[in-house]
Amino acid sequence: MAITIAMFVGFVRGKLSIEIVSLLTIAVIAVGLYFFPIGDAAPTDGLALAFSGFGHYALITICALMVMGRGLVVTGALEPAARFLERVFKINLQLGLLVSLLIAFILSMGVNNTPVLVLLMPIFVVLAARGAMPASKTLMPLNSASLLGGMATTIGTSTNILVVSIAVDLGMPRMGVFHFTPIVLLASLVALPYLWLVMPRLLGDNRVEREDSVRRFETRLRIGEDSELIGKNASEILPLLPEDIRFEDEPLGHVTQQQRLRVSGTHQGIEDAMRTLKGEIAPTWVMDRIRRQSDETSQDIVVMEMTVTADSRLISRSLSTTGIADRYGVAILGIHRPTRVMGKADQYDAAGDLLMAEGDVLLVMGLPNDLQDFAHKDSLLILDGARELPRRSKAPLAGGIMLGSVLLASFGFLPIAISALAGAILMFLTGCVKFDRVGRALSGQVIVLVAASIAIGRIILESGAAAWLGELLSLGLHFLPPAAILAAIMLFVTVLTNFASNATAATVGTPIAFSIAQQLGLPPEPMILAVLFGCNLSYATPIAYQTNMLIMSEGGYEFNDYVRTGVPLVILMITTLSILLVLAYGM
Repeated sequence: MAITIAMFVGFVRGKLSIEIVSLLTIAVIAVGLYFFPIGDAAPTDGLALAFSGFGHYALITICALMVMGRGLVVTGALEPAARFLERVFKINLQLGLLVSLLIAFILSMGVNNTPVLVLLMPIFVVLAARGAMPASKTLMPLNSASLLGGMATTIGTSTNILVVSIAVDLGMPRMGVFHFTPIVLLASLVALPYLWLVMPRLLGDNRVEREDSVRRFETRLRIGEDSELIGKNASEILPLLPEDIRFEDEPLGHVTQQQRLRVSGTHQGIEDAMRTLKGEIAPTWVMDRIRRQSDETSQDIVVMEMTVTADSRLISRSLSTTGIADRYGVAILGIHRPTRVMGKADQYDAAGDLLMAEGDVLLVMGLPNDLQDFAHKDSLLILDGARELPRRSKAPLAGGIMLGSVLLASFGFLPIAISALAGAILMFLTGCVKFDRVGRALSGQVIVLVAASIAIGRIILESGAAAWLGELLSLGLHFLPPAAILAAIMLFVTVLTNFASNATAATVGTPIAFSIAQQLGLPPEPMILAVLFGCNLSYATPIAYQTNMLIMSEGGYEFNDYVRTGVPLVILMITTLSILLVLAYGM
């Protein structure tokens, strides 16, 4: 218990990083159990316990899910779903969040909440990049909603199944799938407004503001032959375009095929406009050649930003006169002109194309080696913020792999660890995720935190600390009313869940609750449900449940974020569920 408390204090104080606190915890357990073994254990058994987390199925599952989530992002498989939710968020941010919370809640009632969150999390990361609510304000409410939905049925989480199975072994009748669903639905009427309206306000905006996110690039957008906008005028087109796109020269009359529209916008806005207008912002033959070379060499297409220096030959030239595509095989997608307080006004050639000047930022697409060659020979400075374009040809494959893994785990054909690991392997074999990009998918912070939490859970159970706490709890319950007894059991199990593991809480708490019910002459079923509900109230620490750790890196969360938002939710749920159990069972 002392080690658990010390780790908690280290996380809350925040003077050391989460990785350092986690590694120190593992080291203290390893050294302590080597010199002071538990019971008849050998000194080396303590080392095995301390480092067992690094090979635990929970950690393997989380890493595999991260890899599959990366596959969905880099292939663009989530873009259709992201665009749909983006439209909902554009109507109203609060409405979009409420719809998302309800989707997560309902899906988690029948499907294990871990794959539900894995499916939804990358979508909200993409939405944040598109200008919707920041991921730090949506992922934690979304995770809490999925945990809340998982509590509603006996198949919602593996912990529910474990508690019900232990209760059957103790002589209780088996509960049906929806045996306690009405109680959870009523409690959700209290919890969901908190997740929707309060929790996002308790979370900061952890987005890293990048300079390239506010740059506007001027470009020429060619209307495709099959565009639905042919024959429309500018006033009819503007409402269909992304909000940050504007015409630099508003077209007169109706738009015709192959017409080149001079527009400006962010990189993401220009890409969205290309999909809407079914057009290109670089010559078709250049784009086709880049894509063909990418397929032949198995290299990713990259978009980089480059600054024109004073020595560049591009100064005072327009894109059409530079011959860049022929020389280097790259395509310039747009030009950003920084604001100048003094100096020459913008200059254009006879065709109306902008002439480049020192300090302009070019948005360039191509293969990595070609881009490096272009920057070196034409005296350009490569800026930070290069990104790979989604491998959209593999999007259906990545989506199918993820869906197959989720369904296999959801319907019980395979454990989540096996289905997720198989899905990650298929992502590698099919090229949806490349081996040299794995480091971008995995979070070292999450890995050491999971390993430390598993070691803590084992030492609490094997040292007898959990059993001692249970016996201590039973001594003080004789004089309390039924609602307070239920609340005390739920609180005890919740503490175990948030600092050890929900499996430990279920294993220790279920027999204790059954024994207390017999000693006090109370019906055992509400006591067992108090344990089941407490095992699911894993909101207050990142180590409480694997999805808590899964969202940690994507949301940029710190330990205090979980405490600040989770503790009020735990108090709210314990109070509500205790009252509902008393009313439902007439205690």
